[in-house]
Amino acid sequence: MSSNGHQEITEKNLYRIGEVSRITDTKPFVLRYWETEFPMLQPVKSPKGHRLYRRKDVDTVLLIKRLLYDEGFTIAGARRHLRDASEGPSEAAAASPTEPQQAPPRQTETAPSISRKVLLDLRDSLRAFLTLLESE
Repeated sequence: MSSNGHQEITEKNLYRIGEVSRITDTKPFVLRYWETEFPMLQPVKSPKGHRLYRRKDVDTVLLIKRLLYDEGFTIAGARRHLRDASEGPSEAAAASPTEPQQAPPRQTETAPSISRKVLLDLRDSLRAFLTLLESE
């Protein structure tokens, strides 16, 4: 096991669901459920119908697990985050630096401008600051 609690991923092309379960410390039924919720998680099927995960599928499982368990995303939020990340850089980032940048569109409640991770870090910092103030 590595220091993060996951087994090391060996160098091979395809992994069966039991291997992925051990590598990611995730139950097989959870992996099967995530396949239904995350379109980007698509293991191939063997001729006998066994799920065969590619290395990128294992990496996707680890990312989904981090988003759901460590960062507190909902399934819908994690799905949206992964979809947005797979779409590549934004149009503003792709624009030439010599072209004038247009102001970004106003943010709505459905598109927050601050990521959940940043907000969680801010919350923790504010709590630490409050604890410091209360101890004086």
